[in-house]
Amino acid sequence: MRSVNIVLLLFFCLLMRQATAQQRPTREIDLQQFIESNFAFQDPESDANYEDIYEALYQLYLEPLDLNAAGREDLASLSMLKEYQINNFLKYREQYGKLISIYELQAIPGFDVETIQKLLPFVTVEEKSINEGSGNLLWRILHEENNYLVWRITRTLETQKGYTPPTLKSDSTYTQRYLGSPFNIYARFRVSHIRDFSLGLTVEKDAGEAFTWQPAKRQYGMDFYSYHLVLWNKRRFKAIALGDYQIQIGQGLLLGAGFYVGKGAETVQTVRRSSRGILPFTSVIETRFFRGAAATYELFRLAQGNINLTAFASWRRQDANVQTLSDTLDEQIETFVTSIQTTGFHRTPTELAAKGAIAEQAGGANLTYKTKDARLEVGLTGIYTHFDVPLKRTPTVYNQFEFSGKQNYNIGLHYSYNWQNFNFFGEAARSQSGGMGIVSGVLGSLASTLDMALLYRSYDRHFHSFYGTALAENRRPINERGLYWGLKFTPFTKLSFAAYYDKFAFPWLKYRVNAPSQGYEYLLRVTYAPIRRILMYAQYREENKEENISDKNANINFLGARIRRNYWLVVRYAAEKYIELQSRLQFSTFTQNQKTTQGLALAQDINLSYKQWELASRFVVFDTDDFQNRQYMYERNVLYTFSIPAYQDQGYRYFMMLRYNVTRQLHLWIRYAQTRYLYLDTIGSGLEEIQGNRRSEVRVQVRYRF
Repeated sequence: MRSVNIVLLLFFCLLMRQATAQQRPTREIDLQQFIESNFAFQDPESDANYEDIYEALYQLYLEPLDLNAAGREDLASLSMLKEYQINNFLKYREQYGKLISIYELQAIPGFDVETIQKLLPFVTVEEKSINEGSGNLLWRILHEENNYLVWRITRTLETQKGYTPPTLKSDSTYTQRYLGSPFNIYARFRVSHIRDFSLGLTVEKDAGEAFTWQPAKRQYGMDFYSYHLVLWNKRRFKAIALGDYQIQIGQGLLLGAGFYVGKGAETVQTVRRSSRGILPFTSVIETRFFRGAAATYELFRLAQGNINLTAFASWRRQDANVQTLSDTLDEQIETFVTSIQTTGFHRTPTELAAKGAIAEQAGGANLTYKTKDARLEVGLTGIYTHFDVPLKRTPTVYNQFEFSGKQNYNIGLHYSYNWQNFNFFGEAARSQSGGMGIVSGVLGSLASTLDMALLYRSYDRHFHSFYGTALAENRRPINERGLYWGLKFTPFTKLSFAAYYDKFAFPWLKYRVNAPSQGYEYLLRVTYAPIRRILMYAQYREENKEENISDKNANINFLGARIRRNYWLVVRYAAEKYIELQSRLQFSTFTQNQKTTQGLALAQDINLSYKQWELASRFVVFDTDDFQNRQYMYERNVLYTFSIPAYQDQGYRYFMMLRYNVTRQLHLWIRYAQTRYLYLDTIGSGLEEIQGNRRSEVRVQVRYRF
């Protein structure tokens, strides 16, 4: 019976493929538009690493999940499928065997057209085994079709202060200037095959950094190099990594990597993390990765499941501000680090002096038991970190519980259990200081049209986790308690409602908050797609936090509410396959100490596509009262690049980007963007300062597939 159904389904799909291109599923995707439509996270004060998030999502796109080999954790990691959809998929595959075609998804209960369209760019159905008809590893690497070489150069056209001649100061010394050229240069080579191997090299020189060879100053031509070799499924080795890598285990409390946006417009699925294990690091973000070796090995194969061991070791240098104390005879007494730098910039003598100033050694292991049906997962993690120079922060009242010293260790336990259409998950960990971190939640489908997520988190003020990215209102999981509740309701295929409410508290002091504080945040979003070519959504977000307010008369600070409200309205229209239009309105208010300020931005996108040509463009006008009302918008950019500029003051911005597919192997991008301010005579500050009221940028990128 199944054979008959599949034959009819494939025949139907062949007919569909002869229909219009708008009705045919495709793997082509604009990742910026995808993130904006489905996750749409935005926090002006967030330290979220958007480039890292984009990079992780793009890796899912480059290396789609093989549906015939994907497990429950793999499917959940996409943050796109509901619990009952995952259950239905696994049940279908268990009952009928491997999928014959990607179009077979239409036969699985709960997989509607919209779900399949959203899922399609990130999944595939492999027709052959990864090793079928292939030789050794070297042969497979040399003959792999999924490979590319990218070269990119970027420059700000206006002269910034850092590139002007130095001036003489009153102490007879000269002011610092950038040591290198204003060009940002980037190159990447990568070759990979799904669930088999990944080999890559990435190099970059930021604008202002010198291209020079001085090993004594840790300068080797380009400023940053990243390289990796990762192998998967080599007998009982699930993964082997050499070079740069990341690890995602549990809820990210101790080891967090991969695609994760936290709080956003996708209010349910993105709250949970999935144990993806060892992942290749391919970004140019010069922090939060391991360099060394790691492996996952299947220790035991049991009747009801298996036990896997993941072990890793890492050694790398990090940028840091080093201080040396001396006595009256100028003899060195103590050397320590006041802070670890994460910008990755080495443009001036001061920044260059901090380059690789501290050596970090890290190692650890994870032991995980997973049942055969993947409904239960339990794991134990241990991590040890050692610095060759002790970290000793400048003492203040609010940071006295931050990490200090040369070493830290963490031990943690994580779990995940699926019961019917519900997933219960969590992780608890302890650091050397005795501080505890806890994340525990449940995610489930209350009905086919209603999904819910509930998550509790508790991070002690002296809990120290260097590699964690668990859900938090703070930049890191420390000094916080919170309860998150998310809902998504889809009464009709064309209409959906999403909402979340997050209540949080900070038991200890924070920067610019001189007492324990609390707050809340909630979001409401309505999405309507009357026809496939039209998408509309409206979103409201409010955040209420406490912060210091000065009383000049009493010469004292007290806590007061700081309320930020954001309003979004977006309409997108795709006319045939040649043109796409999008109009976007953003408005915000900021209230503090009985004073309210406002901000506004209005954008119009026009995107054209014809044969091997693509043209993307946007024009934005903005008017904001202050820094607190700056507006953020995603912009289309060249491949592998994420752009989310901030709009402040009064002015306008536009960009145009042309893509031309010279051949099937050679692709070219050219992008020009400019921002003009109406009432400013200078832009930026410090060495980034520009004389004038405009800032222009040109970017050229070439990609070649061998």
